[in-house]
Amino acid sequence: MSANRQTAIPLRFIFIPQCSACLAVICFKSPDLVLLDLNLPGTGGFQICRELKRKSAIPVLVLTSRDQMRDELHALEPGADEYLTKPCRKERLLARISNVLKRYEGRANLLEGPDCLLDRQTYTLYIHGQSVVLPKNQGKLLELFLAHGDEIVTKEELCLGLWGTTEFIDENALQVNLTRLKKTFASIHL
Repeated sequence: MSANRQTAIPLRFIFIPQCSACLAVICFKSPDLVLLDLNLPGTGGFQICRELKRKSAIPVLVLTSRDQMRDELHALEPGADEYLTKPCRKERLLARISNVLKRYEGRANLLEGPDCLLDRQTYTLYIHGQSVVLPKNQGKLLELFLAHGDEIVTKEELCLGLWGTTEFIDENALQVNLTRLKKTFASIHL
């Protein structure tokens, strides 16, 4: 653990040497911030940033040797929160980390989706300038769908997320909850 004396930010680092496994490790560890280089072997930094922002609300600070404006814009477009070029003074890096963390205070419970945010504690959905508090089961379903992005969510995953088990649950119970979520979406014109 290291800390900056000026801002007293305690920092712990996790180094992920295998780019192919980094998304799974990041989502599992759920860090406060990801410090990402763009020049990575295999899966590139742009793709990692895009996938990470699609699956989580973890802030991303890009630290790279790429100093072209098009690279910076290409990183910010899929959701990078900050962009710094190397070499960079330690004080500047720590100040940017501090600023990003301040912006994300209280957002740990928010799950980002396409044009929406879901508060995982209250199951409040924020979309198109309005907010809707979802009933618990509808909130759990939406959380599962948002967490999986474009991936298919299996019946077993839905049952596990709703009731904590994959053992037999009345088939109709799952369908009723899905129908209620669809009706809620229809009522807010989604």
